[in-house]
Amino acid sequence: MDIDSVLNNELGQFGKYQLINILLLTIPAIASGFMAGDYVFTAGKLPYRCSVAICDTEPPEYQPDWILNAIPGTAGGFEDCSRYVYSPNITISPTDVCSPDLFDRNATVPCDGYVYGRTNSVVYDFGLECQEWLRALAGTLNSLGAMVALPLAGFVSDYFGRRSSVVFFAFNVALVGVVKAFSVNYTMYVILQFMHTAIGGGLYSAAYILATELVGPEYRVPTSATMSSSFALGQSLLGLIAAFVYEWRKLTLTLFVPVFSLLSYYWIVTESHRWLLSKNKNKRAKATLEKGARLNGKVISEDCMDFLLTAIPKQSDFKSDESNRPLLIRVLKSRAMLRRCCTTPVYWIATTFIYYGLSINSVSLSGNMYFNYILTTFIEIPGYWTAYLLLDRVGRKVTLFCGYMLCSACCVAFCFTPKSMYGLSLALYLTGKFSTGVIFTSLYLFTSELYPTRHRHSFLGFSSMLGRIGSVVAPLTPPLMVYWTGIPSLLFAGMAAIAGLLILTQPETRGLKVPDTFEDAELLGKARL
Repeated sequence: MDIDSVLNNELGQFGKYQLINILLLTIPAIASGFMAGDYVFTAGKLPYRCSVAICDTEPPEYQPDWILNAIPGTAGGFEDCSRYVYSPNITISPTDVCSPDLFDRNATVPCDGYVYGRTNSVVYDFGLECQEWLRALAGTLNSLGAMVALPLAGFVSDYFGRRSSVVFFAFNVALVGVVKAFSVNYTMYVILQFMHTAIGGGLYSAAYILATELVGPEYRVPTSATMSSSFALGQSLLGLIAAFVYEWRKLTLTLFVPVFSLLSYYWIVTESHRWLLSKNKNKRAKATLEKGARLNGKVISEDCMDFLLTAIPKQSDFKSDESNRPLLIRVLKSRAMLRRCCTTPVYWIATTFIYYGLSINSVSLSGNMYFNYILTTFIEIPGYWTAYLLLDRVGRKVTLFCGYMLCSACCVAFCFTPKSMYGLSLALYLTGKFSTGVIFTSLYLFTSELYPTRHRHSFLGFSSMLGRIGSVVAPLTPPLMVYWTGIPSLLFAGMAAIAGLLILTQPETRGLKVPDTFEDAELLGKARL
């Protein structure tokens, strides 16, 4: 008799108890999607041009008929940050509507003022015209903050509980989001952008871990897909809300004020019974298990309850000396765990690099910016549920390997597809983004199944934290297109191929019990050898 079989029989793998809590936990996942992408709109690039004092009327028009007479043209329209020099000794007649004769078209000067097509981001409020590197800092700091958040999330979740972690990070997301809406300058805005993810970025991982620990093995995959889909839905809703809430301060308040309602989760969401059992909190564990069984229409027998309350401690008693060693020392002394800790971060670095890189380099998608954002985030959801259909049928390793290789092939094909073949380019791009959905759902599940309950969030946080290196580096790929437009796509393809091959070095976890102790994790998959 083992703990998983007893939980499955006495509590139930999935029932009303699990359903209620998972539905509640999708809301923090949606809020995490808001936080992950709000800067795309609040610090988004605005359409602007140089003001032309001798031609502009009041109010000035962003794209008048005479624009190319006064401002140099480009492949996509006209220059943002320069205009033609005024001709010497110009004379403007009442009938002269900004003719080319008014300008020396062989010389340009930087703008001394600007005319905007839109004014709804921090670029306008804080004067960031023609400072793209500074504007892009918001996205970079968002990713750097997330690197800080993940180990913090692991500590809070593993030592104070999954539910407490959700409430703690939800409060931080709401508070910093509201304060950010009242930023008085760009320095304050980017500092708060960093703080937002640094002390709030653990919200999604905390909710994810709690959701997957509530269900039995047969329901971990659909639960993982549900949480991932909720995150993508949050990003899609962000695009939809931004399309209607125009001004960036009002948008920020609209997104994050409702997150304060998640503080109620301390009373309405159930703590993970697995975490309670692993921490020997027997009184709370017994109450939680009895409540869950009652909601599922079951009754846990006294013998089974006694077994559950002592099972995890007994599993680790026989190596109590080893268990008292610091976790880092135990990892370094275990070849299997050391190899695992060295390879799982590579999966995460590659995945975030490709995921954010494809988003940043999606300039080939023309049309409405809000619709494009909704489309590119929503396409991930079919990927998540494709993973659900595959993970329990073909296994975690095969699904991840095929997902990485499909992404690699699409990226290689995309970089050699002529721009004139828009339909094919779009299909390849969306297929590549679709594959990241397959990969992300599979990777969250696979990583959490490779590590023991007592330290699962810490190990997941470690891998995810290092994975943020990929999202920090991704914004640096567009400048490489100066040398050849296909360089970013080839980099994504190469990283996907490397990660796909490294997947083959880990054990398959399909159908195996989740390891509760360090020793369980070391033995993972060896029974199949």
